[in-house]
Amino acid sequence: MTGNISQFFTGIDYLLSLPIILLTLFALGILLIDLMIPTEWKWTNAVTAFVGIAFSAAGVLKIQYALDQAHLSGQQAFMGSMVVDHFAIYFWYLFLAGAAISILVSVRYLEIEHEHHGEFYSLLLFSVVGMMVMASGFDVVLIFIGLELMAISTYVLVGFLRTDRRSNEAALKYLLLGAFSSGIFAYGLSLFYGLTGSTNLSAIQQRLSREIALNGGKIGPVAILALLTVSTGLLFKIAAIPFHQWLPDAYEGAPTSVTGFMSVAVKAAAWAMLLRILLWGLYPLRTVYVPLVVFVSIATMTGANLAALTQNNLKRLLAYSSIAHVGYMLLGLVALASVEYPDAAFFDGFKGILMYLLVYTFMNLGAFAVITSLRQRDVIGDEIDDIAGLFSRAPTEAVLMLIFLLSLAGIPPLAGFYGKYFIFLSLIESGHYVLASLGVLYALFGLYYYMRIANAMFMREAMDGTRLPISVGMRVALGVTALATVFIGVFPEQFIRAVNWSLNISQTSAIASLMR
Repeated sequence: MTGNISQFFTGIDYLLSLPIILLTLFALGILLIDLMIPTEWKWTNAVTAFVGIAFSAAGVLKIQYALDQAHLSGQQAFMGSMVVDHFAIYFWYLFLAGAAISILVSVRYLEIEHEHHGEFYSLLLFSVVGMMVMASGFDVVLIFIGLELMAISTYVLVGFLRTDRRSNEAALKYLLLGAFSSGIFAYGLSLFYGLTGSTNLSAIQQRLSREIALNGGKIGPVAILALLTVSTGLLFKIAAIPFHQWLPDAYEGAPTSVTGFMSVAVKAAAWAMLLRILLWGLYPLRTVYVPLVVFVSIATMTGANLAALTQNNLKRLLAYSSIAHVGYMLLGLVALASVEYPDAAFFDGFKGILMYLLVYTFMNLGAFAVITSLRQRDVIGDEIDDIAGLFSRAPTEAVLMLIFLLSLAGIPPLAGFYGKYFIFLSLIESGHYVLASLGVLYALFGLYYYMRIANAMFMREAMDGTRLPISVGMRVALGVTALATVFIGVFPEQFIRAVNWSLNISQTSAIASLMR
C-alpha cells in the first residue's frame, strides 16, 4: 500500500498545497518555540507568524507563476478534491493580507491584556489554513474539513481573554450556534451526496442538471430540502439575517484585534465557500435559491441598518455594519445568478463581490485597528464615548478613522465606492431596478451611523485629555490600511484587473469600461 502512494500524491499535489503546508509548519513551530522563550520575548511569536505568512505568500506567488507559465487558469490536486485556480489564489492573498495586518494590531493589545501567548498566533495561522482549504476545496468533504478547522480556531480566539466574562460568553454562544449550523450544513451536503452519488462539486452539478432535464425542468422536493439546509449553513457563516444572532455578541466579546480579523478574513472565507458551492456545484438550482437570496438580502440590509442606528458600542455598531455589507454583496449574487453565464451582469456581479471583499479587508481592518488603539490599562475603549474627542488626543488616528468610515459608506474617491458601484451596475444590467434603489437608500442609512462616530471624534470633548500612545506595529497597520483604502480608490485600475484575472476575464482597460 505504501509503495503505491506516489500514484495518488504527485509533485503537483505538493506544489499546489505548499502555502498550506508552510503555514501549518510555522503554526506548529510557534507552539514549540513559545515553550522555550521568556515572557519579555513573546513578541518573537508575532515575528515568527509574520515570517510564516511571508513564506506562504511566496508559495502562492510560485503557484501563480507556474500556472501563468503553463497558460492554465487552474489545476486540480489530490484526485480532484482540490482546485487551485485564479479564484482560489485571489482569496489566498486576501486571507494572508488580513492575517498579517491582524498580527501587527495584536502585539501591543495582547500585552495590555496580559494574554500574550504563542498559541494566539498559532491559532491565527491554523484558521488561515482552514480558509485556504475552503477557497480551494472542490469536494464538499474537504470544504467541510477546512470550515471546521477555521471555525474551531476562531471559537478559541474569540474566548482568548480567559479572565473576561464577555469574551467567555461570546465564545460559548459562537460555539453553540456554530456547531448547530455546521450540523445543518453537513445534513444538506449528505442529502446532495444521496441524490448524486458524489461529493465532487463538478459531478454534483452535472448530475443535478441531468436529473432536472429528465424531469422536464422540475426540481424534486429532496433537492429543494437539501438546498435549503445547505443555504442555512452558508448564510450563517456569512452572518446574513436571520442567521446573524451570533455575530454582534462575538464581535463585542472577542479581543478587538480578533474582531477585526473575523470581520474580514473569516467573512471572506465564508464567501469563498458560498460562491464555490452555489456557482460551481448548485448552479442548476439557481431558480430556487435566487428568490431566497433576494428575500435574505432585503431582510439583511433592513435589519442590520436599523439596528446599527441605535448602537452605542463601537464593536456592535461595526458588527451590524458588517451584516449590512453582507446584504449588499448578496445583491451581487442575485444579479449574477439571475442571468446566463456570458452576460455582462454575471461578471459585474461577481466583480462587485470580489472587489467588495478586497476593499473591505483594508477599510474595516483599519477601523478596528483604531478601536484597538483605544485600549489602555484601565479603559476598554470600545464605546462611542471612548472615541469622543479623539482628534485632540490622536489627530492622525482620527483622520484615518474618518477615511475608513467614508470608505465603508461608499463615498468616492475611496476604495469602498467600487464594490458598491459594480454591484449596483450588475443589478441595473440584470433588470433589478427596485433592488438597486433599495441598496442606494440603505447606503444613506450607513452614512448616518458612520457620521455619528465622526461627530464624536471631531465635535465632542474628550473624556480623557491625555495623548493616546500608539505602538509601532499599530502605526504600520494603520498606515498600510489607510494607504490601500485611498490608493485603491484613486487608482483602481490595477485592482480591477486583479479581480478580472481571478475571473479569467480578458485584461481590457478597466477604467475605459467602467462607465460603459
